[in-house]
This record gives sequence, C-alpha cells and structure tokens, in this order.
Amino acid sequence: MTDPLKPGSTIGILGGGQLGRMLSVAASRLGFKTCVFEPGGDCPASHVANFHLQAGFDDEAALIAFAESVDAITFEFENIPTAALDVLEAHRPIRPGRDALRISQDRLTEKEWLEGLGLKVAPFAPVDDMQGLTSALDRIGSPAILKTRRFGYDGKGQARIAADTDAEAALEAMNGAPAILEGTVDFSKEISVIGTRGLDGRVACFDPGENQHEGGILRRTTVPASVSHGVATDAVLIASRILTALDYVGVLGVELFVTPGGLLVNEIAPRVHNSGHWTQNGCMVDQFEQHIRAVAGWPLGDGSRHSDVVMENLIGDDMDRLPAISAEGRAALHLYGKGEARPGRKMGHVNRISG
Repeated sequence: MTDPLKPGSTIGILGGGQLGRMLSVAASRLGFKTCVFEPGGDCPASHVANFHLQAGFDDEAALIAFAESVDAITFEFENIPTAALDVLEAHRPIRPGRDALRISQDRLTEKEWLEGLGLKVAPFAPVDDMQGLTSALDRIGSPAILKTRRFGYDGKGQARIAADTDAEAALEAMNGAPAILEGTVDFSKEISVIGTRGLDGRVACFDPGENQHEGGILRRTTVPASVSHGVATDAVLIASRILTALDYVGVLGVELFVTPGGLLVNEIAPRVHNSGHWTQNGCMVDQFEQHIRAVAGWPLGDGSRHSDVVMENLIGDDMDRLPAISAEGRAALHLYGKGEARPGRKMGHVNRISG
C-alpha cells in the first residue's frame, strides 16, 4: 500500500461539473488542494478548486502537465476517453482504477460483468441493427427500453418500446449508435447504495436511499428507504461485493430494483452519485469526503446516518422557488453556480432534515 497523501497535496479531478465542485469543497476541508481538468470555461468546479486547467481530453501536452501537477487523479464522470487515461496513468495513479471505467462506460459490458458476478439484472440483449432488434424483442418481449450502450444519462439516449410497432422509431432514435435492449422489470421501488472502498480494502456503505424519478431524471432520494432490514442489508452486501470484485478505490453508486424475486442491479456509477447528496446533511462524513479520503489513502470515515433526509434536486425553473426554499427551517440548500436554468438541467439540490 502506498503512503497516504499529506495535507497540502493536490488531487486532480477530471471533469468540472457539480460533482467536481463538491469534491473540491470536501478536499479543502481536509487540507488538500484540487486541480480540475475541464475543457469548458466557467464550470461549477472552477469556482472553488485551486486550479482549473482548461483543455481538451485530446490535448496530450495538457494532460501530461495536469498529471505532473497533482499527486493523485480521480474523476467526476465516467465517459473519459481511453487515450487520455493512457497518458495520465503513465504519470500518476488514477483512483478508482481503469477496470471500473471500462465496465461502466458500456451498458452491455456492465450487464455481462454483473451477471458474471452472480448478480441479477434485467433481461438484456445487444442491438446493432433492425434484425438484431427484432431478434431481441422476440426473446425479451415488449414493453422494453432501447438504450445506447455508451454516453446516456438522465433519460437521454433511450427510447421506450411499448409494442413491436415502436421498434423502427426507437432504433432511429439511437442515431446508429450500438445499443442494448433491456426488458422492463416488475419492481416496487428503486433504491441505491453509496459504497466506498479504501486503499486498504476496507469497505463502508451509507444507508440505502429510495429514489423517485420524473422524466428520466432523479427528482428525490428519501433516507431511510421504505424497505425491510433484510432488503437493506442485502443491498449493502451487493454493493460491497461489487466494490471488492473491482478492487475499487473511492465511492461507487449502485442502483437496484426491489422486486418480488429479490434485488436486481440496475446500474453502477464509478463516482460520487446524485442519490448520495443526502449524506451532506445526514452524516458526519458525507460521500464527497469519503471519496477524497479513499483517493488520498486515508482511513475511511464514519458515515453513520444521524438524521432522516429527503434530498430534492432543483431542476430548471425550480430555481424560481429559491426564496421560499431558502426560508424553510431544517432545509440545507446546495447550489452549483450554473448560470442558465434550462429545462432538465440540475441547478442544485436541497436536503430536508427530520428525525
């Protein structure tokens, strides 16, 4: 095991969105500096990080300069080009490692890997053309959801197939990208577990949260989730199993469906996760600090929950409600510093505390 980073060290963050912003804040509390690598200017993380290197992920010289200016590298989104990772890894450790990125970047690879681990997932089949989609529908049936294998998020890159007559339009919506057909699942609720694994192999998980989506975007997460103790325990054990199998370092989000036949893994995210924002006001050590601790090689903190929390995302014109929200008692507001409140754009979140 490598020596832990000392306060004053610099942690490099690939990506400059709101997750990078909150990681930078957590790092500063522990005495670390952060350097954000982000192609766009005036990004949320650049407002709080110590340094912002603005360059593209195809700029090899900039990537090398970034790597040599930091002591360890992490990331706030998973769709980082492989060629950029090749350059960076030659100079500094990347945490979490490449295997987690490789698996999570492709929905088909992810489903196959999870099945290989003995975990349950929704029925799925690869789709490259109309013949493949017809074959997949014959096997899985409809309703089903056709998704791009890469780059989809917040409901983007997917099309619902309610009946076989929807197949052609759904395939056209993929714009020629490789896709995966996923069968619909009879589930009562979606829950997620935010787990962390340290450099020493220790695993710590936060309490499962219950998620509600609107228009394909997470609207709120409620903790504790309204599931039995046994289901909550099983969810944590699944997350721990995934973390260990990946030899993971850092925070991982695991989304699961609660079904009559047990828990199904919906997807994994190798980073701090929207459904874990409740930890900022429900725990002494939140998901962002836990991730920084792991990346720095520090012992993981105590993520025990001290309060019940409902986290609500503030999306688009929800920003018009700011005066009322800011006047609420037992409500903690977290804004991301984004300029324009467009429909579907996450502008911040509010954690409402009880218990």
